Formats: sequence, C-alpha cells, structure tokens
Amino acid sequence: MAIRARSWRPPPPPLLLLLLWVTGQAAPVAGLGLGSDSELQIERRFVPDECPRAVRSGDFVRYHYVGTFPDGQKFDSSYDRDSTFNVFVGKGQLIAGMDQALVGMCVNERRFVKIPPKLAYGSDGVSGVIPPDSVLHFDVLLMDIWNSEDQVQIHTYFKPPTCPRTIQVSDFVRYHYNGTFLDGTLFDSSHNRMKTYDTYVGIGWLIPGMDKGLLGMCVGEKRIITIPPFLAYGEDGDGKDIPGQASLVFDVALLDLHNPKDGISIENKVVPENCERRSQSGDFLRYHYNGTLLDGTFFDSSYSRNRTFDTYIGQGYVIPGIDEGLLGVCIGEKRRIVVPPHLGYGEEGRGNIPGSAVLVFDIHVIDFHNPSDSISITSHYKPPDCSVLSKKGDYLKYHYNASLLDGTLLDSTWNLGKTYNIVLGSGQVVLGMDMGLREMCVGEKRTVIIPPHLGYGEAGVDGEVPGSAVLVFDIELLELVAGLPEGYMFVWNGEVSANLFEEIDKDGDGEVLLEEFSEYIHAQVASGKGKLAPGFDAEMIVKNMFTNQDRNGDGKVTAEEFKLKDQETKHDEL
Repeated sequence: MAIRARSWRPPPPPLLLLLLWVTGQAAPVAGLGLGSDSELQIERRFVPDECPRAVRSGDFVRYHYVGTFPDGQKFDSSYDRDSTFNVFVGKGQLIAGMDQALVGMCVNERRFVKIPPKLAYGSDGVSGVIPPDSVLHFDVLLMDIWNSEDQVQIHTYFKPPTCPRTIQVSDFVRYHYNGTFLDGTLFDSSHNRMKTYDTYVGIGWLIPGMDKGLLGMCVGEKRIITIPPFLAYGEDGDGKDIPGQASLVFDVALLDLHNPKDGISIENKVVPENCERRSQSGDFLRYHYNGTLLDGTFFDSSYSRNRTFDTYIGQGYVIPGIDEGLLGVCIGEKRRIVVPPHLGYGEEGRGNIPGSAVLVFDIHVIDFHNPSDSISITSHYKPPDCSVLSKKGDYLKYHYNASLLDGTLLDSTWNLGKTYNIVLGSGQVVLGMDMGLREMCVGEKRTVIIPPHLGYGEAGVDGEVPGSAVLVFDIELLELVAGLPEGYMFVWNGEVSANLFEEIDKDGDGEVLLEEFSEYIHAQVASGKGKLAPGFDAEMIVKNMFTNQDRNGDGKVTAEEFKLKDQETKHDEL
C-alpha cells in the first residue's frame, strides 16, 4: 500500500441528473413502505449499532444501489459497474427523491427507497431507460460520507504512561497500520506484510492527512486517523486498491521515532558512590546488556549467553552509538543508551534488528582496563617490623580472596582452610600476582589489581575466570622462607670440605651412585651445613644435581667428573 501524497483536485461542478444517466451513472437510496405512490417512502432495512455520523445536506457520499421498477425489473445497478456512485447530497446533483432519502443515513446502513415520479423523472422519463411517470425503487447501501469542511480526525485509544518525546515535522518514524474504508473494508495492512512502514513525517512523503495525523504521537501510542479524500488520494484514488473520493481510516501503532539530527541519549540508572576511574577511548570493557527496540521488543542480551560482551571502545569495534555511549562509565555503573539508526545499524538493519530502528541498550559495566595498565597495589596493613621483604626465589605462604572488579568472588584460600604456597619468580602464579607479592613482609595485607594481560588473558580459565577479566586479590602474607641466590638450588652454609668427593664416596670405590649422593646431601641439610631451595621437591633437586655431575650419563659420578659451581664455566648445582 502506498501512502504517498498525490495532488488533490476539487470535485467537478454539479451535473444534471439526465447527464448522469446518459453517462451511465445514477444515484438513489433505499426504501419501501405503506402509503400512496405519490409519496416518498423509506424503509431502514439495516442500521449499524454505531453511527458516529449521518448524512447531511452538503455532504459527499459514496454508495451502492440497485434500481428497479415496481415489477422488479432492474433498470440500473452500481454493482454491475463495480463502482460506487459518488455525489454531493442536497446540491441538485440527484433526483429530488434521492436527495431526500439519503439524508440521515449512516455508513453501512441499508435503505429501501420508493420514489414517486414527481420526485424522480416525472412525465418525461429518460428515453430508452425510464418510462414517463415511473415509480422507482432503490436498494441503497451507504459506503462513505465526508464534507469539504472536514479535517483529519484523530482518536487515541492507547497512550503509554510515559511519553518522553512526540513526533515532530522532519522526524523519521516506523509504524504498523491497518488501512480500511469507512465501511470497515480492509484495503491494506503492514501487519500482513510483517514489516513496518518507515517514512519521514511532514516533508511530503505521505498523503497530507497522514502527515498531519501522525504529529504528536508517542512511541507505543495507538490511534485511529480518519482522513477525508481531499487529504488522501482525491477523486482519482491510488489507481489500485483505493477508489476515488474515498475516506480512509488508519489504525496506527507507533513503534519507533527519531530525527536525523539526533545524537545518542544516556540515562544513568546506577552510578557507584566511589568511581576512581572512568572509561576512555582505547580502554577494553567487559559489560552485560539487554538490547531492545523503542517499543520494548527484545532483540539481544549478553545475559542470555551467560557471558559479557568484551570490546575496545572508541576504536570502531562496536556501532558508533555504543562507542560513544560507553565513554566515561564507572565500573559497576548501569546506564541506558538510546542509539538512533544512523549511529546504529542504519537503514539496512542487521539480523533481527529492522532497518532504521532506534536501539535501546541497558548496560551494566563489569570491568575495564587499558592495555598499558600495570598492576595496582594498595597496602592496608604493615606490621611494625617490616624489614624483611619478599624477593625472587623466596618461598611464600599466603592467604587470598580472588574476585572480579564487580565483587564477584572467584576463589578463597580462607574458605579452603589452607594457604597458597609458591616460590616467587618461578612461574607458579600469573605474572601480575608474582609482581604483586614482591617486597612484601610477613603479616602485611594488601590488595593487588591485575589487568588481564598480566592475569589469565583473553582465554581466562574455563568455568572459573572469565576471559579478559581484571582480577582483584586481597592478600595476607603469613610466612616467608628466604630463597637461594639466583641460579642455585643448593648452597653450603659454611666452608666446603676439601675432601668433598671422598666424604660422599663412603665405600671408597671412586664412584658415587645416586643413593650415596642423595644420602649425603640430605644429611648436610639436616645438620644445617647445607640448604636446598625452598618450595621445590627435594628429591627432584637432588636428582637434578646428580645428573648435572654425571657428565657422561652412565649413572655414576667419578672424581674426574665431580666439580663445584665455582669450578665450572657453566651452571652446576654444586
């Protein structure tokens, strides 16, 4: 259905009834009843329950009729021409009896009219059609009424509780409609096409009556717009479904509204009291959202996928409206971002988002960071004596709570009832945690915030840590065992015996086996003369030390193979 504007032309000047007949048109209404043939008789055979308007002199009407003589012989019918008879009432364009019979009729009313000769064609008749002094019977069904003084009629039957904005001239709208004639006949429906009608308002893209009838509507509003033909398709109709001189009734539901000059609109729903940092262009955000159209129709949600939407902002990775709308947010903030189509998916739309649709995103910011971020350390408590600080190689025992920036708890050693134990700098924890545990003293409590590139990265930990998540660790260091110098897994606490090989080779056969080597090293550790690197498997360290000394790999170490570290040009555990 086209609701495009066409030029209106005024109705033609009144024609003599004889000319109407000659050209094949005729006009009467309904009636029969008791009385003499000299009087006009009207029988109302059907009257609709509702009659908001009745024909008055000066109105223009469209009606169907069948004309017969008293013996039932048909002399004319508008149905045979498949076209209503269209005429002004009370202006001499009809025979006098019909002019009188139409007055007071309602749309969809059916009348049977008996017109005597003196109110019809009299003693002259119409040559070849109506004999002189003929009584005429007309079965009339009224289809349409309008008056040249009419304006667009608007009846709003539903209005949403809130109406932040109404249609103005030059706005672009998306709406559904059913189009009917005054008698209720459907001629078009956007619902049947399952596609909204999308157009600008007030710039001549629509028929004048629709241009006027849409002004002032709210999204979600439903109204009935009745348009007289001279503000619709005039006397020619649209050439397809709409006949000439037809009044049109549009039942309209407004779904969407924007102006090409619109920017995004932002409504802050929840803003945290403490907002130490706001998002900037280049930041990476993780957020949840619900996406709807302006009328509330749902089209997408990150919640339904149980996964945040993760993206850089200000760099074109998302639609322009969201790129702009996510700037300046706080972690934990909830805001509504309304995006006009030229900053969304445009005229084409995408997936289940229709073209030219305004989008509404309800956003909850979970976290954000910048790729240039390092860890953040906040110390909450230090004991009075905090002189021994953790360093690479130290063995640490600590408790922690791990959470996301929004407070979601991921893990807790307190809940498990045991400490987490690591060797600092050995790759046993993520890099950010390794950095965050340095220069910490026993008893100290601190919070370490770790960006994802120093945490678990884009992949996260399946089922435990979301991808690209910023992590928050609340840490308490409980124990620190000093590590060995870098590169050493065993050191002597005193002077090394000059006869070290002989002491290890207890049986004096000139060969040291792994069992002899292990027994000797453990004895040195037990007596305090030697120290193994803390936090590692002692047997594994000893075995590696032995393997380093067993240079030919035959499972035994000879005096020629045996050397201390300071005697080596490359790494050795002794």
